[in-house]
Order: sequence, then C-alpha cells, then structure tokens
Amino acid sequence: MTVPSRPLLLGHRGTRATKSIPENTLASFDLCLQHGCNGFEFDVCATADGSLVVCHDETFHGNSVAGMSGKELAGWQSQGFLPSLEEVLARFSAKYFLDIELKVSGLEAAVLELLRRHPPGCGFVVTSFLPEVLRTLRELESLIELGFLFADGSCGSGASSAEVLSRSLPVQWVLPEWHLLDEALVADLRAAGKRVGTWTVNDAADMKRLASLGAEMLISDETERLVNTFRVI
Repeated sequence: MTVPSRPLLLGHRGTRATKSIPENTLASFDLCLQHGCNGFEFDVCATADGSLVVCHDETFHGNSVAGMSGKELAGWQSQGFLPSLEEVLARFSAKYFLDIELKVSGLEAAVLELLRRHPPGCGFVVTSFLPEVLRTLRELESLIELGFLFADGSCGSGASSAEVLSRSLPVQWVLPEWHLLDEALVADLRAAGKRVGTWTVNDAADMKRLASLGAEMLISDETERLVNTFRVI
C-alpha cells in the first residue's frame, strides 16, 4: 500500500495511549512532540475564578473544575495537573501546531486574549462540539481558524444532522470522529469549502486510509504509531 502524503499529525490530549503519563499535562505534550508529532490537541475549561485550565472532564479527581478554588487549583498544578492555558501557549505556541478545544461556552473572549498575547507561530485551530461557541468566536474575531467537531449523537440527533450543520458553520475545518469519515463526506465537505480532519484514529491502516481520502489533520492517542506510519524511509 502506498503511504499517502503526510497530513498534520497531532497527539490527542498529548499522548493519551501512554498510561504512565497523565493526559492533558505538560509531560504528555512533551512526549508526543518527542515522538515527532507536529503538535497536539487539548481541552480547555474554566475554574470558579475564571482561570483557564487544561482538562477534559467537568470533574477532576471528584472535584468540579468549575467550582475549584485557587488553593485547590494550585495544589493540583504543583503536581503537574491542570496546567493553565497561558502556560501551554507560552511553552508551545511558537514551534508547534495547537488544536485548542473549548468544552463549554463563555470562554471565547478570554481564549482570544491569550492567543493575542502568545500568537502561535506554526498554526492553530480552535475547535468545539458546540456551534454557539464557534459562532461567538467568529463574531469576536473574523480571521481566527475554527473547527467543528462531531461524533455519533452530535447535535442531539445523530451524525447526519451534524454533517448538515457543519457546512453552514463559519469554520474552516470540520473534524468528524474517524469512523464517520468516508470518501463521500470528504468530497461533500470540500465542496463546501471546508478542510477536513479527524480524531482518535489509532490503527495504522486507518491512518493511511483516511489520509488517502484527503484528511489533512489526524489526531491520535497512539502518537508513536502515528508518526511511524508516515515516516519517510
């Protein structure tokens, strides 16, 4: 099988498959970059005082992230968890592609301000499953690179409704979950002027197949496998 041209290769929450290193931490981001990824995807939430931190879930070790106090936050950060968005941008934005996923609404203006302070030098995209977040970002910043994520059950009534919605959203990228992406969907999204990426593609054969279909961004838990699949020998 011919290996297709190399798309953007991103780690999912760093290198999520490495269980010895927690996801969405600086150590996980460092490791996926050591593996050879172009950058990584990560999730942003807000604490009670409005601090923007990197975390996937609404709760962290049984604590509500949105209700977390400064003292609680500092305690976890001293152990390497819940890095601030500003810390991640300051450390990585100059050299690596960043996929910044917003999990909730209300963070848009604060995220844009941090991006102005730490402008990414190698590209970035702000992504979300929430159409209202993407529309707000576009209203606040006309040139920002945006991407719509969807999976089975997106938008409350299945992937098909999300596919229809994705064509009308003010985004440059559309990123369906990997198993939803096929030749027809790629052609449809491209006809609508969208760039196509996909996420949690962890099998080497699927990585090659989706790149051959035209996916320009692959996000994977298996970052060593991802890089090795597209390594030029």
